Parts: sequence; structure tokens; C-alpha cells
Amino acid sequence: MSNDGPCQAMVNATVPLSASATEADLNACVPVTDAEKGSGVEACVPVKNGRVLVFGGTSDSMALCGELEKAEVNYSFSVATEAGRQMAQGIKGELLVGRMDVEQMRHWMQDNRISLVIDAAHPYAQELRQNVMTACHAINLPLVRFERKSESFTHPLLMDATSVDDACKKIKQSGWHKVMLTTGSKDLATFCEQLPEQHIIARVLPTAEVLAQCEALGLGIDHIVAMKGPFSRALNQALYASLLPDVMVTKESGQAGGFLDKVQPCVEQGIPCIVISRPKPVLVGEYCKIIQDITACSEWLQRGIGN
Repeated sequence: MSNDGPCQAMVNATVPLSASATEADLNACVPVTDAEKGSGVEACVPVKNGRVLVFGGTSDSMALCGELEKAEVNYSFSVATEAGRQMAQGIKGELLVGRMDVEQMRHWMQDNRISLVIDAAHPYAQELRQNVMTACHAINLPLVRFERKSESFTHPLLMDATSVDDACKKIKQSGWHKVMLTTGSKDLATFCEQLPEQHIIARVLPTAEVLAQCEALGLGIDHIVAMKGPFSRALNQALYASLLPDVMVTKESGQAGGFLDKVQPCVEQGIPCIVISRPKPVLVGEYCKIIQDITACSEWLQRGIGN
């Protein structure tokens, strides 16, 4: 693959990449169990000799790549950012770095004879997940979506928001001034635009790309906590005690995203916490499936290669 395309291909190891998939490849499928029937997959999903494309950039997606390697499945791994590239240095598949729109995805899938797509992107990466689903549906390509399990926590200081806009509205209505964001860098521009009077403190990844974004938004050194997770409960506790925010904003990121380790020490210190609700997964197409457990995914893959 040329480096002139929408994303740069980087081969990290010696996993062979097939040039094409034969009819036999596409017929080497994962059998569907009775429990899986009715979940969106009513036929087999090709895996054994085909080529799999994984969209990711999270710890979940890295774990799934590891399961593909154990199952000796030929795969490519697509990440959007420099942070994703750094996280994926240890994988054995082909690494694709860069953003693709629907048409670029569709062409890449067809040109590289992809037989199955696994969407293991961040649960809040709505645009990416929609594009992946649309591209797969356009060419009748089987899609498996990994949805990390949710974690629930109830407390009077914990409040839900349906979106970033809704979270900003709640902050302005409540009159909070110092706002700590643990929502990543994607929505920083929206928070800064809608909360010009608030003192925003953003916890973000310490990459040049993200820090340049913060600088462009006018967030100086008193507004940035540049750290890479996972963050322990004790670390979060110490950070909140040091920064003393009026409110903390986070996302329902599940165990892999350290959700409870973020919100429990927050409310223990009497700090209100706004949780932006996770988008509900929507799948279209005949061959679609949702998986929520890495172990189940591993067993599913092992069945597909005849073990």
C-alpha cells in the first residue's frame, strides 16, 4: 500500500498479508451457535483464511489483536491518531495510521480483499463507527462490533448528560467555574466554545498532536494535565484534591476506561460529576454482530479456525 493514500501503512512484523481472498477463503466461516442466533448474525462469518480489518486505538482493540494473533488470523489494524500508532507498536499485523472517510474505507476494504471487519473503536467514536458500518453495509461485508461492558454507579452528586452540549448547559445553569474534563481531546473545542467564562482543566494524552490542539484553543499550562492512563483510584483522588474542581465531566467508559476509578473518588470528595451517556449501538446489514467480552471473542475465533 502506498503512503500517498488516506492512511499510512506500517508493517510491524512478519505476519503474511494475502494479496487476495479466494471463494474458499470467504467460505471459511465462524459457525453461529444457537445462543448467537437472533443477535444479528444469521449466517457464518468468514475468518479462517480471509483477511480481517480491525478499527481501534483502545486497550480493548489491542487485546483483540492479541486474540487474532493467537488464532493465527491474518489482520490489519487501523488507528486514526499518533497516540494510536504509539499504542500499537507491539502488534504483529499491518498498522494503518490516519483517518478515512466512508469511500476511502470501502475502497481499501475491496482493494485489500478484506473478508471481515471488527470495529473495536472507542465507544464514543460515533463518526468513525458510523462510517465503518456504512462502508461495510455498502459492500455486504460482515461486521463485528466490540462494545465494552458498562459500569453503573448511583450517587446524588452524579448526573447524566445526553451529550457534550447538554453537559455544557448543566455547567452554565449550575454556575460552576472550575471545570475538570476527563473526556479526552475530541470534544475540547466544543467545551471551550460553549464555556468561555469557565476555567477549564483538561486531562489529555501527552502527545504533540494533542498539546498543539490545546494550545490552539488557548489552553495554557494551568489548564492542561497531560497524562496517559490507566489512572488508579488513588491517583485520581490525589489529583482532585490538588486541583479542587467545582465539577468533573467524564464519559461512561466502562472498566477499561477506568470509569469507577474516576467517579468514586470524585463524589467522595463532594465534587459533582457529570457523566456523558454512551451512544447506543446501531447496526444495519444482514451480517452484523456485537461482542462484549474478550474471552468470548477468543472462543469465537478459535471455533472459526477449527480448534
